[in-house]
Amino acid sequence: MLTTMKLLKERCENENLNLWQLAIKDEIENTGKTEEEIFARLQKTLDVMKASAQRALEEDVRSVTGMTGGNAKKMNEYFLGGESVLGDTPSIAMAMALSTSEVNAAMGRIVAAPTAGSSGIIPATMMTMYKKYGYDDRKLKEALLVATQIGQVIFDNATFAGAEGGCQAETGSASAMAAAAVCYLRGYDIQTQENAATASLLNIMGLICDPIGGMVEFPCNLRNANGIMNALASADMAMAGVAMFVSFDEAVEAMKRVGDALPERLRETGEGGIAVCPSALKLRDKYIDNPVKGQTVENEAKH
Repeated sequence: MLTTMKLLKERCENENLNLWQLAIKDEIENTGKTEEEIFARLQKTLDVMKASAQRALEEDVRSVTGMTGGNAKKMNEYFLGGESVLGDTPSIAMAMALSTSEVNAAMGRIVAAPTAGSSGIIPATMMTMYKKYGYDDRKLKEALLVATQIGQVIFDNATFAGAEGGCQAETGSASAMAAAAVCYLRGYDIQTQENAATASLLNIMGLICDPIGGMVEFPCNLRNANGIMNALASADMAMAGVAMFVSFDEAVEAMKRVGDALPERLRETGEGGIAVCPSALKLRDKYIDNPVKGQTVENEAKH
């Protein structure tokens, strides 16, 4: 049976459970693992997220190609300088999202949540909530389980893959998962969590996947920073009571239709959008298509 938000809400009501408890119940039934074993695995996941969200704030992390890197450190230093127009929380959130994205491009250890290309959004969200409110690891792990339930609906009814649905399927899905998790942490009910996830998808509907040279670097790096802004803004709108006139299930269905309608060149092929701008083509030639340059960069990275 395909998972839908409607089904999850009905089960939560009938079984007197919230989303994370429902996730635990299903995982126990499906895997035979105990609740303690499930949370132990989640702790490992959370620890990797913490490390990736922090690493590039302190180090000048560079991608294997050499095309991208250092943006998280710059963003963090800008935040520390007190010059941000948005303020402290958005600035550090963006810096941490950039960090995991850069660690990924450098072939470091990350959690694909739900994909490598969108891997900065959920870790940065968890760490932002920790830094701002002091939630402990147990509460953050419960929030991760809420995020997985939102992700399951998308996985069953649409896609996470940029090659199938565009970047809306990657950073949009991650934002929706993160937004619902934020609402859970702040004590809001499942309807508010759904509204936050819905807003996240609506805000990013139709976003194409157009990486330079097909590499998960640019503009993916920037879209991770934008993705956490989408998640936090969507959560705030939902918690404020801003009306959503479509359901999450409808938004997921619409995302699938839009993704299917995107031309192939706008779905991770590197043949459309930003990827074929003159500046992008020069970068592709310099960093990706030139094997001598690529080998030089790889050797430098090893040393």
